[in-house]
Amino acid sequence: MTVSRLVCAGCGAEPARDDPFPFACPNAGTGDVDHVLRRELDLAAVEFPADDGEPNPFVRFRGLLHAYHVAREGGIPDEDFVALVRALDGRVAEVDGHGFRVTPFARAGALSERLGFGVWVKDETGNVSGSHKARHLFGVLVWLEVAERLGLTSERPDLAIASCGNAALAAAVVAAAGGRTLRVFVPVDADPVVLARLEALGAEIATCPREPGVPGDPTVHKLKEALAAGALPFTCQGDLNGLAVEGGETLAWEMAAAPVDRVVVQVGGGALASGLVHGFREAAALGAIPRSPRIDTVQTAGAWPLRRAFDRLDGHDAAYAAHHRSEFMWPWEEEPHSVAHGILDDETYDWVAVVEGMLATGGTPVVVDEATLERANALGREATGIDVDHTGSSGFAGLLALAERGEIGRGENVAVLFTGVRRSHQTETKESTDAELSGSRHPVAQGL
Repeated sequence: MTVSRLVCAGCGAEPARDDPFPFACPNAGTGDVDHVLRRELDLAAVEFPADDGEPNPFVRFRGLLHAYHVAREGGIPDEDFVALVRALDGRVAEVDGHGFRVTPFARAGALSERLGFGVWVKDETGNVSGSHKARHLFGVLVWLEVAERLGLTSERPDLAIASCGNAALAAAVVAAAGGRTLRVFVPVDADPVVLARLEALGAEIATCPREPGVPGDPTVHKLKEALAAGALPFTCQGDLNGLAVEGGETLAWEMAAAPVDRVVVQVGGGALASGLVHGFREAAALGAIPRSPRIDTVQTAGAWPLRRAFDRLDGHDAAYAAHHRSEFMWPWEEEPHSVAHGILDDETYDWVAVVEGMLATGGTPVVVDEATLERANALGREATGIDVDHTGSSGFAGLLALAERGEIGRGENVAVLFTGVRRSHQTETKESTDAELSGSRHPVAQGL
């Protein structure tokens, strides 16, 4: 029985069951349709796992993962799948100083007292490579290993990603752990500290300047050229790799036990928010929570393609938008700038799923200015002791904006995610830089 399927949310197509690289819709690029694969579970055949103390989310939640069910259908026993995940996680620890663990999520007392309602913080700054991005890509690596075990492929094409920071670092760590070649396409203003770490991890780096008159992110253009030439999308963009969203769902599953009324989440390409939308929806469907929390999204005044798309719905639903993509989503016309540079994607690639989540839960898209981003980062770091960067605290900036507009009730419990560690202070020797970026000396804030 097929417990897990990959289905295009736009056209309903499915990749072949024996496709070793089922990352994009077979009809991608055709029509004015938003072709994005989603993992769909037979909810009658799975259960939401009880908290048994298992620290590795990819082991604890394995019964909700596509790779697990394909592995079981192919004859791989449960214990062998667990051993595969633990072996890969051990290699991640060798590269980065530690592997994957359920990350802290707690009520932030000082912030709650200051703002007058419950503020809960999910701290991803101590995760593998210093952000949430590695969650997305480790799930893809697990799939690749399962595909090899099942004999679906013996080839190991290069992996490729477009990123200026956290996603590239996460990809480099996970690719190195898997013994795979990674090509990274970066902008001309990429952080030298990040570039040094990427080089140390063995990534092949290509710098991509913007071309006059060519809209869109130049790193994404070069990435797509590499994919057309045979590289695999080791990226957090749902339209290029639908399986990457599934790893982000582990965040929602870890947060499910808390009494949270709404989540305010930052959006760049959309994989993080999409993962939360899907994860909470499935947790609710499986009875782990009574309902999905309200999902509010945050972008910067530098670029807000998701808010623009949402405002253009004008009575249409998400299904209409998915079949008329050009009316709602296109590259931001100007090169965006913000202190929260990690969410300056020219497009929100997994936008339809995020719009669905907001519509279903009553959420709204928020746009914040630079002053609010700065204030949120300073307050968040001071009140929690978490050394989060401006991108990582931008969801909290959206929470401040909503609170100032009077849109959060005093009895509400609101969750935000601190998704990336601050790196700008890491300017010592290369050896010390590498140790800091590996996460081996970064303290995880417990209890907030």
